[in-house]
Amino acid sequence: MRMTSLTAALVALALAGYPAARAIARGGAAALQGTSPRGPLPTPSSPRNPSAPSQQETPPPQELPQAPQTIQSQTTVINVFATVRDHRNGIIGDLTKDDFKVYEDGVEQKVTYFTKEVDMPLSLAILMDTSGSMQEILTAEQDAASRFVQEVMHKKDEALLMTFDVDVNLLADFTEDPNVLARAIRRVTINAAGPVITPGTVPQNGPMGTNMYDAVYLACHDELASEAGRKAIVILTDAEDNGSKMTENDAIEAIQRADSVIHFLLITDPRATQGYGPGVASKMAQETGGRVVNVRNEKALEKAFDVVTEELRSQYVLGYSSTNTARDGTFRKIKVEVDRPDMKILARKGYYAPGS
Repeated sequence: MRMTSLTAALVALALAGYPAARAIARGGAAALQGTSPRGPLPTPSSPRNPSAPSQQETPPPQELPQAPQTIQSQTTVINVFATVRDHRNGIIGDLTKDDFKVYEDGVEQKVTYFTKEVDMPLSLAILMDTSGSMQEILTAEQDAASRFVQEVMHKKDEALLMTFDVDVNLLADFTEDPNVLARAIRRVTINAAGPVITPGTVPQNGPMGTNMYDAVYLACHDELASEAGRKAIVILTDAEDNGSKMTENDAIEAIQRADSVIHFLLITDPRATQGYGPGVASKMAQETGGRVVNVRNEKALEKAFDVVTEELRSQYVLGYSSTNTARDGTFRKIKVEVDRPDMKILARKGYYAPGS
């Protein structure tokens, strides 16, 4: 078991300067997009012929035989994972490539790769809020989360477990063994050492609080960014942050740079929360292609995990090579459409292009 301290990670960011951390993140995103060296290889010299005429008799340069030139091409494939539901919220699983259209910054792209990968390997980060507001539901969380990892994890899948309150801790690093995760989940405890939150007060960022944004940032920047394939975060929380050094936008950017999505199991208790959590969760999920499932009791928690499990196992994969070949590191918006009426599509809203 390895413990990741939020303090150590963020001190390192402070020492380097946060703009430098962004530069590192941009470099990681470029690597995830599969970039490779670009440009022509050196052209081999033409072989010398001992019987060739003297320099004065040399034919004009255009008549000399030209050695073949090898050019190394570069193709960046953008993968978009999409889940499609009908107006009754049922999963649609019979779509073909011709049913989809993908746009990047308003320009239609040619889908060159398409599949429905129900069993594509998954890298999953499970984040559990262990602040005082979760005290009443912790046992139910542990029961449901333990069952979840047993059901969602298939062969070659991997998952990790992090908790967050006034700090962020890695209780189990990436493992393919759901039993390891289940044991880690059972060790989760509430840390109520932070400030007492009085209903109606305005949360203030500070050294104490619930560090949700920091947890999401670290899960993406330190863990998921180096993984390949499908990646997702499942977070159990009321989505109310009161202490992170990172911001909501920093967390969203980290998710997007890691090519991941975030699914919220939103545990709402009016007696212990300020009421702004649902808006935060909705924004973060929408921007990254995830879902928010409201949880108000133990029975709803079981169903919420079932919804996320179905979501993770019912995705279409759409791959395309962008018509915009500029290596400018900018954020590019993605829109996915389906040629059927009344369809609801869950897919990420964009990605960061490789830098120069």
